[in-house]
Amino acid sequence: MQTSYANPYTVAAQPVDIRAAFIRKTYGHLAGAILAFALVETALLSIPGIGDTVFRMLGTSSFSWLIVLGVFMFVSHIANKWALSSTSLKTQYMGLGLYIVAEALIFLPLLLMAQYMTKDNSLILKAGGVTALLFAGLTLIAFTTKKDFSFLGGILKVGGLIALGVIVIAVVFPQAVGLGLWFSVIMVAFAAACILYNTSNIIHHYGTEQYVAASLGLFASVALLFWYVLQIFMSRE
Repeated sequence: MQTSYANPYTVAAQPVDIRAAFIRKTYGHLAGAILAFALVETALLSIPGIGDTVFRMLGTSSFSWLIVLGVFMFVSHIANKWALSSTSLKTQYMGLGLYIVAEALIFLPLLLMAQYMTKDNSLILKAGGVTALLFAGLTLIAFTTKKDFSFLGGILKVGGLIALGVIVIAVVFPQAVGLGLWFSVIMVAFAAACILYNTSNIIHHYGTEQYVAASLGLFASVALLFWYVLQIFMSRE
């Protein structure tokens, strides 16, 4: 979720052709990020014995997943900071690339479990299709209404902290707190709000040269949506 913008000259204040070019660049980079994520994930999943290695590493301690989550959050912060760079396009691309790799790595255990449950990629493909449809619908809402959803920023910050707290408690006390179907449903709604927020920022608040950062924000929201849509599909198996 993006909250700061280095360029004071926002897209909303520019002529139609400049706004259109910015939007094309943003969604082109988003498509590239999704493709890169899929390619990296495919390469990781094709490594012989990758499942045993991953689950053995995560099984060494009940806090292993918390460590992974903490590293992911730190790397995400660095990637976001680089993507928002106002001085170097190369640094922006480094931030986007770093975030794609981080997402691919943290998704790996979940995708492995989805594969093991069905012995194929059917759950992953179904979840990906639903995620794409939801994203398309939310994008249509944001662009057709042209409403500024920046008011969601504070709500999403608080909601994100609460969700993180629930996840930590569930990992530390798995017998007392379980992250079941309803948590996944709530997080799908949260991710949908993130997509509306980030899409609104593309329309109203980003600077004209911040299409890399804009695509990273959208990619992060889409990845979050995909994570919990897949969790819902897995819970029904």
